[in-house]
Amino acid sequence: MPPSAKPILCYVSDRKGLPADARGGEAALLEALERAAAAGVDWLQIREKDLPGARLAALTRAAQERASQKTRILVNDRLDVALAAGAGGVHLGEESLPAEAVVRWLRSAAGAASAPRDFLVGVSCHALGAARGAERAGADYVFFGPVFATPAKAAYGAPQGLPRLGEVCRALQIPVLAIGGITVENAAACLAAGARGIAAIRLFQDAADISDTVRRLRRAGLPS
Repeated sequence: MPPSAKPILCYVSDRKGLPADARGGEAALLEALERAAAAGVDWLQIREKDLPGARLAALTRAAQERASQKTRILVNDRLDVALAAGAGGVHLGEESLPAEAVVRWLRSAAGAASAPRDFLVGVSCHALGAARGAERAGADYVFFGPVFATPAKAAYGAPQGLPRLGEVCRALQIPVLAIGGITVENAAACLAAGARGIAAIRLFQDAADISDTVRRLRRAGLPS
């Protein structure tokens, strides 16, 4: 990452890790999203795969109302919800629509009329080949990981490690965000390996002082 570039910080939501309320934790999640935006997190990815479309769209709209105008809201998996709710992008996983199909539609007349010009398409990748494929498909960025061990990403196999993260970052022209077991202490190593930013759930969601966490992560991106 260029020394002058500010690292992209992305909070990936998980309302089931928050205290539940009568609405299934959505009120608590909105408060967490609002705190993250106020602290200076750049992107908020709403990753609530079990919610039906109408509730997910309502949650996304409410998050945008509470977030700073500088904060980009991304919706995991659901392109339809992202567009209906006026989100800033969609993040695709292994079981989502293919990135090539999504990008092709967004570049069509119908897509151009439905999405803002700066609408982002991101893809989660767990191998160099998949990351290269996402870039060829026209994705704007990728998540790569898990870089370190983490229960949330155990299903995706052993940690990739910093050398493999660096290999992916060097191979791609689009931004790579490191994900999986990211902490304040190891974030600098991810950025030094070439990551353009970091994405995490617990790092932001469980922070005792999220503003301090964001400040420390910003310092991690500064040249030593």
